[in-house]
Amino acid sequence: MKIAILGAGNVGSALAPLLTGAGHHVTLAASTPGSARLRQAAETSGAETADAAAAAAGAELLVLAVPFTALDAALTEDVRSALTGTVVVDATNPLAADFMSLTLGHTTSAGEQVAARLPRSSVVKAFNTVMAATLATPVLGGVRQLLPVAGDDAAAKDVVIGLGAELGFDAVDAGPLSNARYLEPAVELLVQLAYGQGLGPGIGLHLARA
Repeated sequence: MKIAILGAGNVGSALAPLLTGAGHHVTLAASTPGSARLRQAAETSGAETADAAAAAAGAELLVLAVPFTALDAALTEDVRSALTGTVVVDATNPLAADFMSLTLGHTTSAGEQVAARLPRSSVVKAFNTVMAATLATPVLGGVRQLLPVAGDDAAAKDVVIGLGAELGFDAVDAGPLSNARYLEPAVELLVQLAYGQGLGPGIGLHLARA
């Protein structure tokens, strides 16, 4: 699959080698096209680089891996237009500046805010509940990390569930996109445990089954 990742930070640079390792053609884009971080992420993963609009135009699926506060800067009119008919995976979380709280909740979510900005795309919420430090290790502590996938387009959601399972996660259907309101607080719980309670970032969620 041709996959674009918009953002070369902790999340984008962790996902890129997973995706290229699974045989996908990956193009990375960042707000600063010539940044050292983008170059390093591309070299480490074997991904190509392009500007955001070009990466979006060539993608069958795009992962939005920028800070939530950078959405408007990242989703320019050219990018939004290029993403018409494309599956967009929203991996953002509406974290406060100190990461210790959320700026949205209860009546909306980052996922729904992304969908409002991309009405011509199929937005699916996924990969946001996995800590950036453990994205490269889908199997953590001997068990697959939980990857809830929420969206309103059933076909798009199936694509993302299949991709998550292919990468080694326990990818499950988490219902409609509005359920992102519950998925985003889940990662804030991990942040609180990792940094507020001192467990460290090498933790993740696991869905136990009877």
